[in-house]
Amino acid sequence: MENLREVLARHGFSFKKQFGQNFISDTNLLESIVDLAGVNKSTTALEIGCGAGTLTRALAAKAGRVIAYEVDRKLQPVLAETLAGCENTEVVFRDFLREDLAALEASMPPYTVVANLPYYITSPLITKFLDEAHTVQALVVMVQDDVAKRFCAREGTPEYGAITAAIARRARAEIVKFVPRRMFYPVPNVDSAVVKLTFEEGRIPVRDAATYRATVRAAFLSRRKTLENNLMQAFKLPREAAQEVLRRADVPDKARGETLSPQALAKLSDLLYERAQENR
Repeated sequence: MENLREVLARHGFSFKKQFGQNFISDTNLLESIVDLAGVNKSTTALEIGCGAGTLTRALAAKAGRVIAYEVDRKLQPVLAETLAGCENTEVVFRDFLREDLAALEASMPPYTVVANLPYYITSPLITKFLDEAHTVQALVVMVQDDVAKRFCAREGTPEYGAITAAIARRARAEIVKFVPRRMFYPVPNVDSAVVKLTFEEGRIPVRDAATYRATVRAAFLSRRKTLENNLMQAFKLPREAAQEVLRRADVPDKARGETLSPQALAKLSDLLYERAQENR
């Protein structure tokens, strides 16, 4: 920890709260994350929010190629020092959320994302990969522990939500490591966990991905309302039509969205898609 502090101090770096900067310097933890991601010389690793470059350097030691994104240009001199000699590593100083993911994927082979995610971009970043990625193999990311539990939750639990169902359609989610807050500098207010999302083609097949996303949004539109009422509101359905779709999907009367598994939501989505096509 002292070495990282010294490097940051030498370059006059100050943490910016808006970027959610909490760095890791523990070598054993960094190597553990890389190993959990299954990184080897055939891996192209994509890192988002590389910070001071400690995880980046650990990735560079094992991966064939590392592409690291960082939004804070004030870290440029720090990274020049911490990544010295990492010839297989490219640092891109841009906001990854604004990147054209299709264009980026066209420029590289299938890849694995490994990152200590800034907390404020976790949900939009995961959503970006779920909606836009085609050649990602896995995401191995450090997130807040309560967020990690939401990613892996089962239907009917308080943690289960729209992001859970969105992930389940494309990837298998598992918590692979819990990380106490004292492992970070500066120390955050919460503990963290490493989550691995392994993408599986056709994991939960649906007729139309956009309709599935809309169905998931409707299911969690209001937890206090029945799914019937949420569908009426989200899809502009008459009550009789909403009841008929739910009956065909084998959803019980008065059911709430959070009680439906991702597979059940997929079945409902397909029926809603078919109805939309019939009414065109």
